[in-house]
Amino acid sequence: MRAKLITREGFNALQKELDYLWREHRPEVTKKVQWAASLGDRSENADYQYNKKLLREIDRRVRYLRRCLADLKVVDYGSEQEGRVFFGAWVEVENDAGESRRFRIVGYDEIFDRKDYISIDTPMARALLRKEVDDEAVVETPNGQVTWLITAIEYIS
Repeated sequence: MRAKLITREGFNALQKELDYLWREHRPEVTKKVQWAASLGDRSENADYQYNKKLLREIDRRVRYLRRCLADLKVVDYGSEQEGRVFFGAWVEVENDAGESRRFRIVGYDEIFDRKDYISIDTPMARALLRKEVDDEAVVETPNGQVTWLITAIEYIS
C-alpha cells in the first residue's frame, strides 16, 4: 500500500484537531451526558440523546484521525525542490484564454474547506510535477486537453 502524503502543516492541523477532540471536547460532552443521565428517564431526555449522539460522532472522528495519522507520510520542503513543482508547492498557472489560478499541491486529507489547495492525485497536479517556470503542462479534462503555462512556483514553510 502506498503511503498517503501530507505536508507538515496539514499533519500538525490534524494532530491539533485530534488533541482538541480527545482532551477538551470529548470530556465536556461526556460531562453533559452524565448530567443528563442523572435526570432519570433517558428515552425522552433530549439533552441526553443529543449529547450521546455527539459523543459517538466525536469517537468516530477520533478513530479516523488516529488511523489516518498513523498512515500518513509527512513531506517536508527540501532545497532540491526549489524552482520545480513538487509536493507542497504553491503554483501559479495561466491558460491560453488568459485565466490564471494559484493553488498548493497537497495530500488528499488537506483539501477540505480550502479552495486554494488541490490533491496530488488530481490530473492538474500530476501534469505539473517536476516542471519549472515557463514550462507548459497539458491537462486531460472531460472537455479535452487544456494547456497551462507555469508562471510562478513558491515554497512557503
